[in-house]
Amino acid sequence: MDSKTLCLGVLSRGEASGYEIKKAFEEGPFSHFHQASFGAIYPSLNALSNEGLVACRAQAQEKRPDKKIYSLTAKGRDAFAAALLSQPDHDRVRSDFLFILFFAQFLPPARVGALIDERIAWYRQSLERMEDCTETNVVPAGAAFVRGMGIAVYRAAAEYLETNRDALVADVAEPEALVAE
Repeated sequence: MDSKTLCLGVLSRGEASGYEIKKAFEEGPFSHFHQASFGAIYPSLNALSNEGLVACRAQAQEKRPDKKIYSLTAKGRDAFAAALLSQPDHDRVRSDFLFILFFAQFLPPARVGALIDERIAWYRQSLERMEDCTETNVVPAGAAFVRGMGIAVYRAAAEYLETNRDALVADVAEPEALVAE
């Protein structure tokens, strides 16, 4: 999805500032499967506003510049619904963790073990937050489905790391681990 569609998606849930949109991708409902930077969000919001897809109002703040609050227009809701009809790209995992472990043979075994232990802890903490996540309103079926899939994926990843951690650490400790594929 392009950043304009991502912004429309957040705004379909209610009005928000650019900062609040960013937070939805950092620690909110989209944080586990998408990213959006300020460098993409603000130009997208300007373009969406120019196209009449979002409305913008200023909210006064004490001792600070006015905050811009964006909301979806009827035209924006239609554009968002149309964007959702597009064929999604295949999922890709971007992970520094997996890249580093791909070259585990170049690391000390203790570092490999520590990296895996840290990632297991991260998955378990994320699972706890996801499982405890409740919203005050009724959650739409699609959001509940995505949350459930996220929980399943994170649980499987944590279990895989727990099951296979010691074997990788042992293989890295052996000199033969430097064999290229």
